Amino acid sequence: MKRIENINLDKKRVIIRVDFNVPIDEKLNIVDDNRIKESLKTINYCLAKDCKIILLSHLGKIKSESDLEKNSLKNVSIRLSELLKKEVLFVPETRGKLVDEAVAKMKNQDIILLQNTRYEDLEGKKESSCDLDLAKYWASLGDVFINDAFGTCHRSHASNVGIAKFIKEAGIGFLVEKELDNLKMITDNPKHPFTVILGGAKIVDKIGTIKNLVKKADYILIGGAMAYTFLKAKGEEVGKSLIDEESLEFCQEMLKTNKIILPVDSVTTLDKDSTNYETKNKLDKNDIGVDIGNETRKLFSEYLKKSKTIFWNGPMGYYENELFQAGTKYLCEIIANLNAVAIVGGGDTASCIINMGYKDKFTHISTGGGASLELLEGKELPGIKI
Repeated sequence: MKRIENINLDKKRVIIRVDFNVPIDEKLNIVDDNRIKESLKTINYCLAKDCKIILLSHLGKIKSESDLEKNSLKNVSIRLSELLKKEVLFVPETRGKLVDEAVAKMKNQDIILLQNTRYEDLEGKKESSCDLDLAKYWASLGDVFINDAFGTCHRSHASNVGIAKFIKEAGIGFLVEKELDNLKMITDNPKHPFTVILGGAKIVDKIGTIKNLVKKADYILIGGAMAYTFLKAKGEEVGKSLIDEESLEFCQEMLKTNKIILPVDSVTTLDKDSTNYETKNKLDKNDIGVDIGNETRKLFSEYLKKSKTIFWNGPMGYYENELFQAGTKYLCEIIANLNAVAIVGGGDTASCIINMGYKDKFTHISTGGGASLELLEGKELPGIKI
């Protein structure tokens, strides 16, 4: 695997696959710019080498014409310009005459950002299916390819694996380096006691990861909607809580390991968007579990306090409603005061923790939820392998 420091970049045209897949609100404002900030080290390194820089990224999913405007990278280019204190030219096309002309006019230290690579998914999913003609075109724009989008390294797309097939000089950027180096503290002989915190909703997407982690971890603390699938598998009443029905048998198998620690009480409501809620040890038939309760918070904290390594993926409650963020925030506060390696596996958990103000209290917060989970599952990531 070639790293950016080992590639001659001087005055080259460098294509950087970045991850600007940031959350956008209804007014098209960027809610969390962490992923943009994480790209700056690699971009600035290339600027110092007098490169011409061509940036590629996806944003959201493009399934119909109605998805185009809300997933344009124009506002991302504006925010990137502000962070770099340097103009970033936004090209509102993914390929063709506008792109060719913009690249031809580039001078050393110029930066251009092409339109969302997933615009190419509108007809035939050319980006997501790794269309080689598209990849060859993007590769023709540069001399060197740097993959610095860890969040897509578990995907084989035209803008990462595809481009690398057609450019001899290719390697990973500083963000991907940092991700791999930090996640090694989990994948390679973590210090014990090693505690895993899992939340979120679906278990089926994390089965491989759980199977692998249960071999390494001393304790796995289960919160979020995921907890109610485990509790149902255990035979407890979970009311109308969100359940992953297809994973019940798997949960029963995992419970036999005696490493799974489940909530002993829950914050419940009859409507998850309501302001009315209470804490219960046992749910009634109409209850919806929306957060871990006080007793569970204390129980989980006892396991965390004796841990040397912690990996966390998934909020502890229905965090979209601020009333149900207390469990997640409580665990953040506990971990912030520990002398332990604490790594967050990206996704909703990362956004939640950063927005709560705990970014600097963790050893590492990954920018790639799916990629980090597949790495922890023991899989080889195609974006790294190439």
